[in-house]
Amino acid sequence: MSSRLSIKLHSLQQRGQKAMGIFLTSGFPSPDDTLHLLHAIDQGGADFIELGMPHSDPLAEGLPIQHSSTTALQAGATMKSTLDAVRAFRKTSETPLLLMGYINPILKFGIRTFCTEAALAGADGFIIPDLPPQEASMLRDHAQQDRLHLVFLVAPNTSIERMKQIDQLSDGFVYCVSITGLTGTGLDGQQDTINSYLKDARHIIDKNPLMVGFGIQSHQDAKRLSKHTDGFIVGSAVIKEIKRLWGYSDLTLQKRCQKLTLFIRSLKPTL
Repeated sequence: MSSRLSIKLHSLQQRGQKAMGIFLTSGFPSPDDTLHLLHAIDQGGADFIELGMPHSDPLAEGLPIQHSSTTALQAGATMKSTLDAVRAFRKTSETPLLLMGYINPILKFGIRTFCTEAALAGADGFIIPDLPPQEASMLRDHAQQDRLHLVFLVAPNTSIERMKQIDQLSDGFVYCVSITGLTGTGLDGQQDTINSYLKDARHIIDKNPLMVGFGIQSHQDAKRLSKHTDGFIVGSAVIKEIKRLWGYSDLTLQKRCQKLTLFIRSLKPTL
């Protein structure tokens, strides 16, 4: 399927460059901030964006993203406000954007309606961590009808056979979780083990590009972990930076967004 995401990733691969994906929780710190933050991330050089759909029980998330979801929900974020932000962002940007979240809110919204509305808003696909690939037909069939990617995850404890199955079922890329833990977990003392796992995954997964995420906090982390992958994804470090910037009451919204843009630019390795 030719799409914004596949065209972008193929172009980067052809140039020997790594893709940088950036995660943002929709509605954090408030729903009014989301569009401004999407533009700041876009201007920072993100090759694709994951926009998190806030959920009260985010199973794979560490404390920073858990906190961002809670804050967003308390501030009034909804599925509709998330789709509205995608629609507004798409008016001025062609940067690929995937919606990331959990299956229960999608079931409540209605799978058919959700896929249709996401496609009309300008989303490029979904990452649903708690949706097992073998049970994903309920979403995959509708997503394919609307030309939306469906990305699945592998982890260090994923068997070789299951990695191959996930590679066949994924569309867009395979999300390679660096550790058996939560987002935002540090990588100290695990680098050799992670590198070995990523190198093996690179040989096993050959249909899709491979993106690594979880635990990437800096330019150095991104450079090390993306050695055996096609790119990397940063989430918790971005959420923490937003929280830090929004803690300065003397900064205008414009200044906060400018500083976030600089932070995003600092993450991408020059390879």
